[in-house]
Amino acid sequence: MEKLKNDLFLRACKRQPVERTPIWIMRQAGRYLPEYQAVRAKADFLTMCKTPELAAEVTIQPIDILEVDAAIIFSDILVIPEAMGMHLVMHEGKGPIFHNPIRNENDARFLKKINPEKELKYVLDAVRLTKKELNNRVPLIGFSGSPWTLLTYMVEGRGSKNFSEVKKLIYNNPKLAHQLLSDLSDTIAGYLSAKIGAGCNAVQIFDTWGGILSQKDFLEFSLPYVERIISQIKRNDEPVIFFAKGVHHNLIKMADIGADVLGLDWTMNLGEVRKLVGNRVALQGNLDPTVLYANKNYIKQEVISVLQSFGEGSGHIFNLGHGVLPDVDPENVKALVQFVKEESKKFHHRDAEKLKEMN
Repeated sequence: MEKLKNDLFLRACKRQPVERTPIWIMRQAGRYLPEYQAVRAKADFLTMCKTPELAAEVTIQPIDILEVDAAIIFSDILVIPEAMGMHLVMHEGKGPIFHNPIRNENDARFLKKINPEKELKYVLDAVRLTKKELNNRVPLIGFSGSPWTLLTYMVEGRGSKNFSEVKKLIYNNPKLAHQLLSDLSDTIAGYLSAKIGAGCNAVQIFDTWGGILSQKDFLEFSLPYVERIISQIKRNDEPVIFFAKGVHHNLIKMADIGADVLGLDWTMNLGEVRKLVGNRVALQGNLDPTVLYANKNYIKQEVISVLQSFGEGSGHIFNLGHGVLPDVDPENVKALVQFVKEESKKFHHRDAEKLKEMN
């Protein structure tokens, strides 16, 4: 395995001693950056995802501009349903649209099993190229949507307010829902394994719509399938992060499914979750993304507040509680990263001493 110049993120994922808290940001490669906009002016979103050179360029931008501690490959969670045979349109202003959503067995019969090295080769090529161009500066994260979150888009066909179509499916045809979730789990496990094989140092599973399910339904239609994926991922010691937005319940069960890190959204108390889950997992998060609209002094105070909430010691990766918003000032994001780097050192005195002894 190559030696990374900065492995803070990976050490924190494994709850090993770190000199300071590492930081990366969900959606850090994105439209709030003028440098991203310049690349986006040359190609539409899906073309960027499917062109390894462009995906690599925008993946690396935040490393150069923000100096974050990890890169996350530029892609989209919906490349999987598209590869399985669904026609995906990225509509400006309306977001992703599947014009032929899956509502019954007949709609589902066109879905095919995929080989990531074939149908999603462009993602793996982007990973390989990014790894080469990163030149071991920082780790590279790969990701996927969870089966439940992907199913939600596949059944709704687009973003939704009340998710009525996917709820109709799980209540009226649970057999089909489970079959689709099961197929998605195996596909995602293969895809994440292929990303690790191509060079990703960690992977994150996004359950963006986990929070729309009741507690009972979350334990039936989401969590077991994430656990199934994690058990199938081919990896050496590459950490797995599980981020379920809006899920405040079953945290101990979520911490026991085999993930190394639990991502938390901004509505949760980091310190309370740490007390609850103990040493089962590292925690990632969880600054409210809208804090980045505030002045720098306010941002700094909120950074300190998040760090204090987690407290001393390793096992914390600083992140936003969801993705960075498109109209945020990049200068505020740069300031956030620097504040975390400066302010977190005082929470790692013991770690620093341990590291001195080890060296």
